[in-house]
Amino acid sequence: MVKQMKREEYINTQTVIVGSGVAGLFAALCLPKNREILVITKEKLAECDSYLAQGGVCVLKSIEDFGCYFEDTMKAGHFENNPEAVKVMIESSPEIIETLVKLGVKFDTAGDGNYDYTREGAHRQNRILHHKDETGKEITEALLQIAKQRENITFVEQTTMIDLIEKDNTCYGIVCEDEFGEMGAIIAHDIILATGGIGGLFKNSTNFSHITGDSFALSLKHNIELQDMNYIQIHPTTLYSKKAGRRFLISESVRGEGAILLNENGERFVDELQPRDVVTNAIVEEMKKFGTDHVYLTLPTMTSEEAAKRFPNIFEECMEEGYDITKDRVPVTPAQHYMMGGVKTDIDAKTSMKYLYAVGETACNGVHGKNRLASNSLLESLVFAKRAADVIKNDKSEKEGKLPEVDLKAYPNKTEIQKQFKKLIMDEIKRKDGDFYAKWCNDEN
Repeated sequence: MVKQMKREEYINTQTVIVGSGVAGLFAALCLPKNREILVITKEKLAECDSYLAQGGVCVLKSIEDFGCYFEDTMKAGHFENNPEAVKVMIESSPEIIETLVKLGVKFDTAGDGNYDYTREGAHRQNRILHHKDETGKEITEALLQIAKQRENITFVEQTTMIDLIEKDNTCYGIVCEDEFGEMGAIIAHDIILATGGIGGLFKNSTNFSHITGDSFALSLKHNIELQDMNYIQIHPTTLYSKKAGRRFLISESVRGEGAILLNENGERFVDELQPRDVVTNAIVEEMKKFGTDHVYLTLPTMTSEEAAKRFPNIFEECMEEGYDITKDRVPVTPAQHYMMGGVKTDIDAKTSMKYLYAVGETACNGVHGKNRLASNSLLESLVFAKRAADVIKNDKSEKEGKLPEVDLKAYPNKTEIQKQFKKLIMDEIKRKDGDFYAKWCNDEN
């Protein structure tokens, strides 16, 4: 039964992390082992978008590639990126990859035993490490396995953040509701938001349906600075289906290995390795021209055996739908994929509210600009999660002021709260960019 929670009943911890994807897990692992950490996640631990990342993770292979990598990232982002954040991400990448390998992450190698670097859209060099076509799953599972063994890290599943506990622009913790409808307050010195993007608000999305931008709604509610909330990436190639539910992503790395896009007449109509927004717009134009809701993708540069080895997950999914991606024309269509905007942060993941941090897709530090470069998402999540952890472990400050009371009776049920959150977010997107809203957001769930 919902009640006014007494202070002695508050759950206390040193750090609470909301979200169990790559960003949240890596932040937890980069904090000291003697620091008490509570990780809450909205559904099961494996149901995070990090698991779905197919393509890979970028890395600076040599100092000679820095300028090219920097320019590729900036150009893809239409030069609206934060140059300092881009520089930090690229320079940090070798150390991050080295750490992942030490933690047990396995990346694919070529016949000579060296890493098999691939290339995706808008990259001029092969600089992307991958694990088959399930790189996100490989990284997330490795991090999760280690985190579960840490005595200082506690996981609580199927628990939803419904509010922030704050006073005078200082965050004291969160209010949450568990799977049984029980509400509670978690008090912590530091709060890290790692709740992902907003795909669950859209009819067609590559995201899990429960990823609904809760951190963005609460930021609007509590006047925490947001940035570029209309910068939402539509991925050009998801497997076309009339079935309800999450759209299956056909990774850009397939095009990096030679896949081409064809229109209804079987004609190639675009350079497939341009930035995602350019390819998406080209697909939309072809669909308008022919009055269809999809185009086609095929991979003529590989045999079935080669594709099954390089892209086992994608190959199998397409085969289940009746398509051999190396021989058939596979119907594909654009779908909502990634949030470049979000909770505004500096390069140390600090938000405009004291003791509140944001990492991963939830955060907007300016790395991606208006359009994310392929395979920068996992790297960005890891780099800035570590920077958040470094700041937190070196912070010896104490919070000033009295801990606010938490009146749990004031909250409606979780379903009603989610409706309120959705309206807050969609209204903000519409305010920022009416054209984008009209084009893509009238399809939201």
